[in-house]
Amino acid sequence: MCAILRPAAGELDITTLEATFSIRVSEAFLELLAAPLVAAMTQAAPHVRIRFALKPDKEPHMLREGLIDLEIGVLGVPAPELRTRLLIRDRLVGVVREGHPLLADSAVTTDRFAACDHVAASRRGDFADAIDGALESRGLKRAIRVVVPGFPDAMRIAASTDFVAAVPISCLGKNKVNELVTEFGIRSFELPFETPEILIAAIWHPRVDADPAQRWLRNIVARVCRTAYP
Repeated sequence: MCAILRPAAGELDITTLEATFSIRVSEAFLELLAAPLVAAMTQAAPHVRIRFALKPDKEPHMLREGLIDLEIGVLGVPAPELRTRLLIRDRLVGVVREGHPLLADSAVTTDRFAACDHVAASRRGDFADAIDGALESRGLKRAIRVVVPGFPDAMRIAASTDFVAAVPISCLGKNKVNELVTEFGIRSFELPFETPEILIAAIWHPRVDADPAQRWLRNIVARVCRTAYP
């Protein structure tokens, strides 16, 4: 829980704020946005401390019990009292290793996509997700050979095998679809079918809604996300 050790009198003075902020995030957020968020926060408030915790599930008890200040994740937390703020509108794209046969000759069709072996990302270890629903509506089924906890793990496996992965476009950083992602050695492509939009939000408990330090935290998180994914 955010512990303000020396609150400023009157209006919050961020430059003198001494606080610890606990933020629960996904592995993908930690890999892609933790560094710019830390840089922005510590530049503005040099005395704050930041604790990141990975989220194994969407259970709201950590927010309810004050164990974390802010959660960043997909909208749809089963707790109606929690407040949310939209940060990123995301969507899925496909990724394969450079030189993968799927991208070698003809266009990526739904049939060719489904015929490949796949690696999927699921914190719960599920062997089905939104991709499978989209394929089933077209009378198709894919073979998921590997399930990993996070999208960065799926990208690494796709980079060294013939498996196909589907990841949020935000996982590609500032790279554009169809450009080589040099860090992982993979190439991305547009999926040949539609999937539901992914809405990433900041989530917090109403008890901290009016707290000026907490408002500053939410605003700086939103600014970093807007800068990374305008």
